[in-house]
Amino acid sequence: MSSANSVLLGCGILQQEVNFLIKKNGWQLETDFLDSSLHVNFEKLAQQLETGILRNTGREIVVFYGCCHPRMEKILEIAHTFRTEGQNCVEMLLGRQKFMQELTDGAFFLLEDWALRWDQAIGMTFGDNPDVVREIFQLSNKKLLCIRTPCSKDFKIEAEDVGNKVGLPVHWLDVTLDHLESVLSQALERQSGNERLNL
Repeated sequence: MSSANSVLLGCGILQQEVNFLIKKNGWQLETDFLDSSLHVNFEKLAQQLETGILRNTGREIVVFYGCCHPRMEKILEIAHTFRTEGQNCVEMLLGRQKFMQELTDGAFFLLEDWALRWDQAIGMTFGDNPDVVREIFQLSNKKLLCIRTPCSKDFKIEAEDVGNKVGLPVHWLDVTLDHLESVLSQALERQSGNERLNL
């Protein structure tokens, strides 16, 4: 389903989970992860993604991103590649139904990577103004939903700290990797089909 010439290029927010699934399934797939904090800067995200595509020229690239940039589809079209199915990494992890349900309930999703690097990821965007940060997050969110996977370490302290900073109650959701595994499997099957067409 994958070959030694295959590479998964994309967001590093679920790096632990993706690496676990690659090992579990024995996929011949290298990875090239980009910093998850790029999401707060569209210019840098596009630049790093385009650089990553160039860095992997000549390889079969699957892009591990959702609709994370307004020009995402155009970037991929120019590069003659495609991305994994899903609006974002959280939807890929939870599945669309659960993702939409929690989103409707006012969840702001927090994964371990961002919890551990919150000030780096968010501070660059909103600066050191706690009142502004609280106002922005409370405007459209009712809770901070912290997502634990089988690969997560204990990040309760960091999550509570983020909850205090944004002024939202902290909730927890334990999830399996089943849906993420399905998303990656479908992407690799599509890649294999493209390879056969190009032979």
